Formats: sequence, structure tokens, C-alpha cells
Amino acid sequence: MKNLEKEEVLKIKNIAKDDVLLFLDLASASLDELNLFPNRIFILDHHEITGTPNSNITMINPHLFDNESISAAGISYLFSRAIDPKNKDLAGLAVIGMVGDMLDRNLSKSNNEILNDAEVTIKKGLMLYPATRPIHKALEYSSGIYIPGVTGNAQGAFELVREIGLTKEGNTFKSLIELDEDEMSKLLTAVLLRTKKTGNEIIGNIYLVKFFNKLEDARELSAMINACSRLGQSYVSLSFCIGSKTAIKNAEEIYAKYKQQIVSALNFVEQNKIEGKNYIIINAKDQIKDTIIGTISSIVSMSATKEEGSVVIGMAYDNEKIKVSARLVGRNGRNVRELLDKTVKEFGGEGGGHPQAAGCLICKDKEEAFLTNIVKNLELEVVKV
Repeated sequence: MKNLEKEEVLKIKNIAKDDVLLFLDLASASLDELNLFPNRIFILDHHEITGTPNSNITMINPHLFDNESISAAGISYLFSRAIDPKNKDLAGLAVIGMVGDMLDRNLSKSNNEILNDAEVTIKKGLMLYPATRPIHKALEYSSGIYIPGVTGNAQGAFELVREIGLTKEGNTFKSLIELDEDEMSKLLTAVLLRTKKTGNEIIGNIYLVKFFNKLEDARELSAMINACSRLGQSYVSLSFCIGSKTAIKNAEEIYAKYKQQIVSALNFVEQNKIEGKNYIIINAKDQIKDTIIGTISSIVSMSATKEEGSVVIGMAYDNEKIKVSARLVGRNGRNVRELLDKTVKEFGGEGGGHPQAAGCLICKDKEEAFLTNIVKNLELEVVKV
């Protein structure tokens, strides 16, 4: 499911009968509706909780405990390991979820525990992915670091590679993890000059997970899994995760298509974004899929054009509604979930998420009113700061 709106909850209630229901990575904001279900319900989630669960609902959520940073994939893994210790062989999937949720910077106790269970190799380096593919492709498609003039630009990626003096070995260039110390230093300098970021912001751990009997970049695997789901083929990502070799080719084809859509969307953003003092609004309408507007908002939030604490708001049509995704630039600043909640309150919209990354759905006929309100609230926050 893309999200859990009230209408979707009612559909589940009509279908579920006496089934046990298991919600992963969602439903913490739907307790008012789920409390009316007669079913036994399990919610494994890490989003903020709205309401109080009835006795028929078992919640596993860090907000109920010590608020530790852990992905829903991590929670699901620990749950499966508690059911049967043999499920330790699934730890690699939890690592993929961890880096996909960008929780690898300050590792929590549970994430360290998961890493100890997993067959994973950790290397320090520039957080471009895929780290195991030719460097020009990593530069062109990386959403880990947004590099103006390079990310989404094949020619720009080739020019940067030439600038640092890399030459092809055989028919292609080295991968990131194959670069020697001097080559890595030159690449780092070139990226720092273009992004105006510090080394601490773009250097970190590269996680290589054993997948299909070879080491793969966990960030790329995460992106492939997301791509399948975002393009409406979740069954392929599921088959891929459980080790189906027939799913590899399908996932790679979907991922290639997805990357093309990302590049096209970024080109659209360059020409159509609305910029204020401390915010960027991308009103994509039907030019960017609702399933990837969050990804685009995240990539833009990683760019060097706005200071830490700024907000990126992405909007895309989703049938008769508009999907809104908000992202915070950096790690410190306003709570974007509260910002969206405040803005959509009078429209009857539904939202959720985290202080640094949140989303909501609004009706199409509220588009102009939402834009007016969000700009007012964003500029009000700037005045307060």
C-alpha cells in the first residue's frame, strides 16, 4: 500500500473478516480507525504515533520505548529473529533498510546489533552509489549526494571524471571502491568544490552486503527495491528480496526505467521550482509521478542551494488528490511534520511522517489554497527564526 487513508482502512475492514492483520512501516497514525476493528492487529512501525491503541492492537514502535532511530526494516528483522533465531540470515535486508532510511550516520544500539548479525563489509569513502559500478554512472545517478551539473547529467559526469584524470580500464572506468587513495582524493576535491559541502557531510560508510553470492552496495539495493515499488511492481521487489534469481533481471530493468524518470524529474525541477528565502516548492502537477515526488524532494534537499534548516516541499497529482512530500535540508531546523499538519488542518487532509521528512494528501481543489497557506506558514517560520 502507498499509504493508509481512511478510505483504505474501511476497505481492509470489509475484506479482513477474522484475519490477523500485520502493518509494516505504516498505521501508527491510524489508531482511531483500527481500534474499531475486531481483528488481532500487529503494527511494526517507526513513525510518530497518533492516538492510543486498544487491547486488540500490539505495537512495536521505538516511540513507545526510548525513541531509538531504527528503520521499519530493522524492526521487522528483529521481530522475525525473535520468532525464530534461524531468521538471522535476513539481517542483510535490515541493513539495506537502515541505509535506505539514512540511519547509518549515528548508529543506534539496535542497528549495531543488526550489523553484527549481517554478512556485511564496511568501507569508508564518498557516499556515492552504486559504489560497485563504474564511477561515471555513480556520479550521474547518485541520489546520495546531489552534485549540481553532474547528478542527472551524463555529460557532466563524464567531464568530472576527465577533470580528475581518470582513464578507462578496458571498456569502462573503475568503480568507487576500486579507486586508489590519490584518485579518491581528487574525486573528493572535485565534488566538494561543486557542492560547497564539508567532507564530513559527504564521506561515510559504504555498506557492502552479500546478495546473490556477491558483495553489492546496500544503497543501490535499497534504491532498486524502492524503484520496483514506486513503479507499481512491489511483487518484483519482494521476489528480489527473498532471493529469486528470475527477479534480478526484472528489477534491473525497472531500476533503469526509474533512474531515467528521476533524471527527467530533476530536469523539470530546475526549470519550475518556486524559491523563497528558506524554502523550495516543486509543484509538479502531473509532470512527476506521485510515487517519486518524495525521492525528488529528498534529492533537492541534499543540494547545496539552500542552507541547513530550509524546507523542500514537493507536490504531485495522485488521481483526484495531491501527494505532498516535505523534506528538511540538513538535520536541524523546523519540524516539517508539524508544518504540514498545521497547513492541512483546515482542509481535512491526512498526513504523517517524521520531523525531518513528512507527507500528506490533499484534494486537488485545495491546490491553490494549500500553496497560499504553506508559503504563509513557511515565511512566518522564517520571521520567527
